[in-house]
Amino acid sequence: MTDRLSALLSHFELRTRVFFSGAHCGVAAFPVEPGSGHLHLLRRGRLEVLLADGRWQVLDEPTLLFYPAATAHRLQTRERDTVELVCAVVDFGLRDGNPLLTRLPSPLIVPLRELPQQGRLLDLLFEEAFAGQCGQAAAVNRLMEVLLIHLLRHGMRSGLASAGTLAGLADARLAKALAALHGAPAEAWTLPRLAAAAGMSRARFAAHFHAVIGLTPGDYLAQWRVSVAQTLLRRGRPLGVVAQAVGYRSSAAFARVFARQLGLSPRQWLRQQAA
Repeated sequence: MTDRLSALLSHFELRTRVFFSGAHCGVAAFPVEPGSGHLHLLRRGRLEVLLADGRWQVLDEPTLLFYPAATAHRLQTRERDTVELVCAVVDFGLRDGNPLLTRLPSPLIVPLRELPQQGRLLDLLFEEAFAGQCGQAAAVNRLMEVLLIHLLRHGMRSGLASAGTLAGLADARLAKALAALHGAPAEAWTLPRLAAAAGMSRARFAAHFHAVIGLTPGDYLAQWRVSVAQTLLRRGRPLGVVAQAVGYRSSAAFARVFARQLGLSPRQWLRQQAA
């Protein structure tokens, strides 16, 4: 079976930082943290979530609440309610957005009963979050990262993304081509090669790819290469090395594609990240 996630995740620095676990009471406002999302786990109690349209949504059973991108939001409880929460900041490795998260609902609300396969993981996560043992922060952060991978699997199985990379990975035929492309961004990918990986004709592959993902295969490849390059640049790799690693013969050719995608040269982008 094709591993649809490992090659993609290997290019990003998935990290979580749990900043609250315990009993919550009152109103909590979460500001925008550029490049980061938020993950909240409601263990028990009744929690109210302010949605973008101004409505409050009530969560009254154990629930996962995920904001994939930087989003200001508010949570509140009533005084008489006993609410237990675990809250974390999520960094998917790119300030400009991770392709895995495009087209996901925000917030993504998943009752924990819909994640029965993650029961043991959730039990262990809550045990670590609330027991106060040595190494608690490190353990809970790692478990949250594993939970996010399980959430992406659930997203593929359940069709949570309307389009984009996650929707493509949920498609049995496109997943084969995407896994190959993600695993080898420096390869000289052509439409015939990608169509062959998917087991489709060129015309059907091109049409189906655009319908599901919302981009042509060529545009997706260019965006993917730039995404990988951003990670390598953040890790301090020289521009020439990065260009070769993502399939360009020269730094100049890579810089032109990078600028078309992001409106900045690689060096300008790096200075912006540092600032």
